[in-house]
Amino acid sequence: MEAVFATLVGLFFAAAIYLMLSKFSIRIMLGIAILGNAVNLLLFTAGRVTREVPPIIPAGADTLNADAANPLPQALILTAIVISFSFLAFLLVLTYRAYQDLKTDNTGKMRIAEPEERPVPPLGY
Repeated sequence: MEAVFATLVGLFFAAAIYLMLSKFSIRIMLGIAILGNAVNLLLFTAGRVTREVPPIIPAGADTLNADAANPLPQALILTAIVISFSFLAFLLVLTYRAYQDLKTDNTGKMRIAEPEERPVPPLGY
């Protein structure tokens, strides 16, 4: 089973790198999302894919049983999901604002595009 997941991780990384090398910001964002999923699957695979009991310490014991699942990859994946979601939301807003001002999602044209003039609102202190 680990060989299937390792192949899938490789495909995810290849697709993510291909999309991130694009000149369109939407494809770059999709590549970053796929890269986050590839890292999560890599952590999941590295933590051994087995059918073990949940990592809960039974009543009256001080440590986990020997046949318990490893809780570290689970905690790392949960943290990575939250961070990648917040980073993707930030990139989505950043890309949308860039598209509103520059009228393009092509990063090559963004360098030479002039933002449209907007009146600067006064600071209301």
